[in-house]
Amino acid sequence: MQKHHLHAPTTKIRRAFKIGIVINLLFVLIETIFGFSANSLSLVADAGHNLSDVLGLVISWIAVLLSARPRTSTRTYGYKRSSILAALFNAIFLLVAIGGILVEAISRLQNSQPVAENKVILVACIGIIINGFTAYLFMKDQQHDLNVKGAFLHMAADTLVSVGVVVAAIIVKYTNWFWLDPLISLIIAGIIFIGTWGLLKDAVNLSLDAVPEAIDYEEVKKFIENQPTVLAIHDLHIWGLSTTENALTVHICRDTLADNNLFLENLDHALMNNFVLAHITIQVELGEISDESVKHSI
Repeated sequence: MQKHHLHAPTTKIRRAFKIGIVINLLFVLIETIFGFSANSLSLVADAGHNLSDVLGLVISWIAVLLSARPRTSTRTYGYKRSSILAALFNAIFLLVAIGGILVEAISRLQNSQPVAENKVILVACIGIIINGFTAYLFMKDQQHDLNVKGAFLHMAADTLVSVGVVVAAIIVKYTNWFWLDPLISLIIAGIIFIGTWGLLKDAVNLSLDAVPEAIDYEEVKKFIENQPTVLAIHDLHIWGLSTTENALTVHICRDTLADNNLFLENLDHALMNNFVLAHITIQVELGEISDESVKHSI
């Protein structure tokens, strides 16, 4: 089995959020200035859209900070679940953004209008650089943190939109095919939706305490059942404490209570080393208890 280790949010991730927020706020300012100077409502509107992306980054960043806070007597798991809520928020936010793109694209298909291609190309190229760089900051960590993945998808989506804008503007400049810009927007919206749907599904599953995708429930069950002195197990639960840390609770029936602490220590370490688990709680029983509260609950 491959050994897994889970850590608290790193300084690198926090720095990535700070950089992303600052440079994207600068881009919003640049786009707003260009929009008003060119009397372009579309650029001003896109600046508003990018400002909403900054809000998404801020929410993800706050979740990262909250997840690192210690638990209290009233929040016994701390604020770890805030990262799951942030991922869910960003998924919903992306769907709203897709809806906005669809409405605008359909409207412009029905009423194609000329655009100031040169200024649009310039601003879109700046967007590609800024959004692409911000997405790059999150590229590695988004593979194992759903909250960071939400931020990554936001920036990757904006980069893709900017690429489409540049391609469409160049073609329109030489062909006057004004319908091409909204058509490319529709295609891009479809591509963004595919990535966003996966994020939404994972965020909803974690919110409902589903078994995280990185863990095979049956494999964990068999692993525990195959331990020495284990007769049976019941009430095995696996869920995500956050977008990076997973928890497990289980009742284990043994044929002896000899060396119980050593048994618990070895099993705890074995589960952490073989599965993506960070918080493990094990209840050992000398044979199954006939009437437990868990039998009347879940």
